[in-house]
Amino acid sequence: MKINPDLYHGQNQYTNFFEGWYFKIVDSTATYALAFIPGISRGKDPLDHHCFIQVVNLIDHSYQYFRYSTNEFYSNPRHLKINIGLNEFSLSKINVQLLNSEEEIKGVLFLSPRKKWPDTKFNPGSMGFYNHFSFMECYSQVCALDGTIEEGHLKVNGKLIDFSNGKYYIEKNWGKSFPKSWIWIQSNSFNDQRATLTCSLATIPFPLVKEFRGFIIGVTVDNNFYSFTSINKSSITLNVCDRDIILCATRKHLHLVVKTKTNPHDFVLCYGPKDGEMVPLVEETLLGEIEMTLLDTKRNIILYQGIGKACGIEYGGEQMNLIDQ
Repeated sequence: MKINPDLYHGQNQYTNFFEGWYFKIVDSTATYALAFIPGISRGKDPLDHHCFIQVVNLIDHSYQYFRYSTNEFYSNPRHLKINIGLNEFSLSKINVQLLNSEEEIKGVLFLSPRKKWPDTKFNPGSMGFYNHFSFMECYSQVCALDGTIEEGHLKVNGKLIDFSNGKYYIEKNWGKSFPKSWIWIQSNSFNDQRATLTCSLATIPFPLVKEFRGFIIGVTVDNNFYSFTSINKSSITLNVCDRDIILCATRKHLHLVVKTKTNPHDFVLCYGPKDGEMVPLVEETLLGEIEMTLLDTKRNIILYQGIGKACGIEYGGEQMNLIDQ
């Protein structure tokens, strides 16, 4: 397993494998949000192997799947840089030239240095020591907790949108299949620009215990990073209020409360991997809102309280399995 989880893992994977990166961008007013998902799919049938760029466009409330030959896929072996056709996705630039009968998106965005998830050689990336296990169904990595778009415009279906001084976020997944159930929440567009949140929960198959509810939650407030994960012995509760959720996470004297607010009509159905093949199974919005509170119960103080806009929220599979009954 690579020590740098940002990089491509599929050089020797010929079937039953997928890998995809998730680049989310939001303008400075948190009005316009898009996600670009470049990736590669190698299912059971070699004739169906391909690479792709998915676009979640909630400017126009649309979703597109741009399909390419695997020959048009390139990954840099030293740092995060993916090329598919004329498109480039890296830690310094997003360059898209996407066109089909329904959608046209063109432009270049220049990215400032990212804020990383702190890690070590033993615990690489946001998934930590699980990256060293070869039997995992799905691996994940938060490549950029937060970053600023230094400058750039995108022309989206004829509308020119200025993303200068906006926000970007990057993560990725690779393996065989998405979990049978998962929930994902992310925002780095808080009103006061002081905080970020990324949160993933999933049913994880694992030897001996069959499966468990795994989670990776990272919060930044100013220059401080707080993590709540299965690895560091945090605990969580998850409850449903209509379609939205209330999540509480605790680690020692830290207590996190996250409440989502969504409109069911804002979700679009996206493709995700099942045994390496891409099938429709992901419900996603980029128009959610979260209320986040972080408490220090030892000192009895509120470390942060605020509202996150342009929030990415994703549900997949049998997500009710993740809810506390």
